[in-house]
Amino acid sequence: MSQKVLLNEKEVNIILHRLACQLIEKHNDFSNTVLIGLQPRGVYLADRIAKILREDYKVENIQLGYLDITFFRDDFRRGEKPLEANKTKINFLVEDKNIVFIDDVLYTGRSIRAALTAIQSFGRPNEIELLTLIDRRFSRHLPIQPNYRGRQVDVINNEKVRVNWKEKDSEDSVYLIER
Repeated sequence: MSQKVLLNEKEVNIILHRLACQLIEKHNDFSNTVLIGLQPRGVYLADRIAKILREDYKVENIQLGYLDITFFRDDFRRGEKPLEANKTKINFLVEDKNIVFIDDVLYTGRSIRAALTAIQSFGRPNEIELLTLIDRRFSRHLPIQPNYRGRQVDVINNEKVRVNWKEKDSEDSVYLIER
């Protein structure tokens, strides 16, 4: 199994700041916008984006939640091992809000489809956008595209994109792994 570095820590940091600036351009003061990290790995990106918005750009009205999509996936009963659910934490109303879903890698689009279904339990949003660190182009099973993307990558089917976060994996990096 070989791996290639797609993004190092410095590049990840630059991309996070660019994504935060793009959000500010569109949502200004975030008075009607909420950020929702998709469990499990999108929460690290969502936390980091929210922290940059608060600390570096002094945006005060950031509402951040986490959404578990485990039982909304169309493949949750197809695997060998039982799936473990994560915790949903949404302590605000989404009715008529602009939602930005945040996930680390956009691959087939199935996770986003599940998130669109799951969020309906919390109300009817005004608009939903997608922010992703890595967009695996040419891998989509569903017609879903990100509004904000960190990096677009062309990946062959036997390759995997692995995003590492300091909080969980002791480094910020993105690898392309050949299986």
